[in-house]
Amino acid sequence: MEFINGGVTAAKGFKASGVLAGIKKSRTKPDLALIVSEKMCTAAAVYTTNLVKGAPILVTQKNIENGFAQAVICNSGNANTCNFDGIEKAEYMCKLVEKFTGINKGDVIVGSTGVIGQIIPMEPIENAMPKLVNELSENGSEMAATAIMTTDTVKKEAAVKVTIDGKEVTIGGISKGSGMIHPNMATMLCFVTSDCAISPEMIKKAVKAAADKTFNMISVDGDTSTNDTLSLMANGLAGNKEITEENGDYFTFLSALTEVCRKLSKMMAADGEGATKLLICNVKGAKDEANAVKISKSVICSSLLKAAMFGADANWGRVLCAIGYSGAEVDVNKVDVSFESKAGRIDVCKNGAGIEFSEEIAKQVLTEKEITILIKLGDGDAEAEAYGCDLTYDYVKINGDYRT
Repeated sequence: MEFINGGVTAAKGFKASGVLAGIKKSRTKPDLALIVSEKMCTAAAVYTTNLVKGAPILVTQKNIENGFAQAVICNSGNANTCNFDGIEKAEYMCKLVEKFTGINKGDVIVGSTGVIGQIIPMEPIENAMPKLVNELSENGSEMAATAIMTTDTVKKEAAVKVTIDGKEVTIGGISKGSGMIHPNMATMLCFVTSDCAISPEMIKKAVKAAADKTFNMISVDGDTSTNDTLSLMANGLAGNKEITEENGDYFTFLSALTEVCRKLSKMMAADGEGATKLLICNVKGAKDEANAVKISKSVICSSLLKAAMFGADANWGRVLCAIGYSGAEVDVNKVDVSFESKAGRIDVCKNGAGIEFSEEIAKQVLTEKEITILIKLGDGDAEAEAYGCDLTYDYVKINGDYRT
């Protein structure tokens, strides 16, 4: 497996674009993206667990129910959620794709992100469609990634290539998300493409499995969005024998897909609203995977721990506290805790009790941009890893006037 450039257009047969339609108030950055495949794809997606779901999710669910799609259209600046005409508008965006590309409206994945409860205007989107289609390019991933950003500070792209059935298979994607990010789909959107030949049944299984290991293991602020979507389209142009069962080829594909999603997940966590540090919680020695997941998520979601990491304070008691209320089955008298970064590693807790350590060295370790919280349990062999960020003053500033 090798990481490569190209993002969502790295795979054969895909083009993308992103243009300024004028949906956002600022009207200075691209806010409308399009991704198309030259041939029909098998497709699958997973969505937010929030009972309040954006209209684009409902339309996408219907469109790819048969396991196929050929295009993605997505806007930023307006979530098209909690609006009386939301479904009508989401369907109209699909109709615009059909009108300007010839791709059937029922084969379109539609996404929206931004402010909830405001009517989304169709005129700027329709007016921008000719340019959006005209600028479709095999090098268009960066513009598409930029167009779906809201409070993100950096665009998020990733791609890998791997060998399956003797053929070079590529998987690439773009994502957005900085705030309103919490496990069980974290506002995030992620669009992934591949030239692998894989059946609708297997692509659905792979997307769910990859999400559980990656996007469902990140948290920025404990808020689960209304529009979260992770979608995957695969057009088969790599020429491999179609994956129709859980064989070696399937697990190679799943591994590559998971790495793309993991890289995008970590980029999202690091770019959390107001964040200055990426936090990784690595749990080993758990009774089973379910308990490891509970603990890693609980620690990464602790506001007290996140604040301590912002201040480079080695307050390991907050880690133990989060483990204690996680609901996991754990012997707290066997818990070891360490903090690690490129500046080094420092052990702070052994067998559930504090040990002597240098506060100066701890400060050096915790001042870095990426910090790993290492938790070693004595309950078994299972492990899990979750991703988050520190909690800063700027998070409140950003969300205090998000609409205005």
